Amino acid sequence: MRQQSTRARLNAARAALLLVCGVIAGPLFVVVFLITGATRAGYDPLRHPVSSLALGDLGWTQVATFVVAGALTVAFAVGLRRALRPFGGSTWGPVLVGVWGAGLIGAGVFVTDPISGYPPGTPGRLTQYGSAYAALHDVFSLLAFVALVAACLVFARRFAGWGSPLWAAYSAVTGIVFTGAFVLAGMGFEQTEGLVDVAGLFQRISITAGWCWLSLLALRLLRGQEIGDRAGG
Repeated sequence: MRQQSTRARLNAARAALLLVCGVIAGPLFVVVFLITGATRAGYDPLRHPVSSLALGDLGWTQVATFVVAGALTVAFAVGLRRALRPFGGSTWGPVLVGVWGAGLIGAGVFVTDPISGYPPGTPGRLTQYGSAYAALHDVFSLLAFVALVAACLVFARRFAGWGSPLWAAYSAVTGIVFTGAFVLAGMGFEQTEGLVDVAGLFQRISITAGWCWLSLLALRLLRGQEIGDRAGG
């Protein structure tokens, strides 16, 4: 009996640790790109993408941030699956969150090309990929963004079914904001007139909205709240 109790406590501790990974991944990613973006010479956070921070002598800091935040998110996806298992119908949401995390790792390992004039002296947009690494960076980035949008929509439907309308609405709105800002950012990085100088801002809105949703979801589950009406929606 005592052995079973000890095992249960260990399992609970492991589950909590996995959820903590989800709480800290987003703030870590956002804080790092805000600090490095504000201090990097020649870098304009309003204009340039977060991925460009991986270029240059200090680029390893952003590469490490991609990989660490991605790994933490994959761990959170495992904890998310375990936490939601009792409620049923919760497979695709955690899987998509895990794909978001894996995509971040890939985007960190494979560094992007220069864009929008960063690093200084480079063209606004290359006519073709400078390397296979840059092409793979875009593949992993797109995979990650699509996965997180899909996760928001999946959870919007699931929360509605679980009797949590506020979280259903929040998940849906996050998916919409995330998608809209991401599209505008992409148009700016493609040098669309009127959006070039604010493309980085739109990307940061997109990324921050997605990370906030994930962190708050992890925090909700870590605090042991119920999914449905008993938690107040």
